[in-house]
Amino acid sequence: MTVVTVGVHIVDVLARPVESLPAGQDTHLLEQIRITAAGAAAGTAVDLAKIGVPVASLGAVGDDELGDFLIMIMERHGVDVGGIVRKPGEQTAASILPIRPDGGRPSFHVPGANLGFSVADLDQERITGAKIVHLGGMDVTWGLHDPAFFALLDKVRENGAVVTMDLLSNMPDLMPGVVAFLPHVDYLLPNEEQALMLTGAATAEEAAAALLRQGLRGVLVTLGAEGSLVATESGHTRIPALDVPVVDTTGCGDAYCAGFAAGLLDGRDVVGAAELGTAVAARVAGGLGSDAGLDGPVTG
Repeated sequence: MTVVTVGVHIVDVLARPVESLPAGQDTHLLEQIRITAAGAAAGTAVDLAKIGVPVASLGAVGDDELGDFLIMIMERHGVDVGGIVRKPGEQTAASILPIRPDGGRPSFHVPGANLGFSVADLDQERITGAKIVHLGGMDVTWGLHDPAFFALLDKVRENGAVVTMDLLSNMPDLMPGVVAFLPHVDYLLPNEEQALMLTGAATAEEAAAALLRQGLRGVLVTLGAEGSLVATESGHTRIPALDVPVVDTTGCGDAYCAGFAAGLLDGRDVVGAAELGTAVAARVAGGLGSDAGLDGPVTG
């Protein structure tokens, strides 16, 4: 496969627009409810497949109906799911997201089988054969905080592959574990809050500079409605978000990662790849769910 995503797999159940929770046993009528394959590995993989990039995804789901659905929908979209393992007795990770009228997305979440995904579960041949390996949610896949996994990442980089990494949570206690991955990664794509927590910096620019000093080739800090900041040894570049009507911000970070990977594969430089990531994220923001609006190639 051209790209392999490794990490978090989640089933999302989304509903919009939700202004408040009904009192007692009351019912609120909505415009739309959708169920999708999501998470920092699965969501990115689906987005890549939908824009035409061959992709395999590695992770763990439970031996339950949610796991059946997640594998089915990813396969339907064209993702190679042969590296997804089933964990007997565990629940597939899932989130319920009541989407606000402004596109905001509070959530209810069960981490599920992601917490048990480990190096022993990895299909290493898929990883070593990839041009890009995307790590999705290493802050919560504790079984991959393992020197054997770091050695595998070093091996694929020595063979010419690029390793990118995104995070899932904004929990300060999980950030120290992320730092151990940095020497084994080429490009880090955190959101602003994550970048500040990782470094203790006061601004996105200061955080990106501090992260670059860890040996990364580039840091791309997503800034929500303000776009993103791309930092390399050549300097810092601000990329504005596209002006589009926002329906739901779920999965915009995953979409940005997918577009960035696709841009690198297309031979773009880092800023050009980030511009494609911005365009893919804008498509997703215009609909409900982490793969909304992606029905073919995206230019940007």
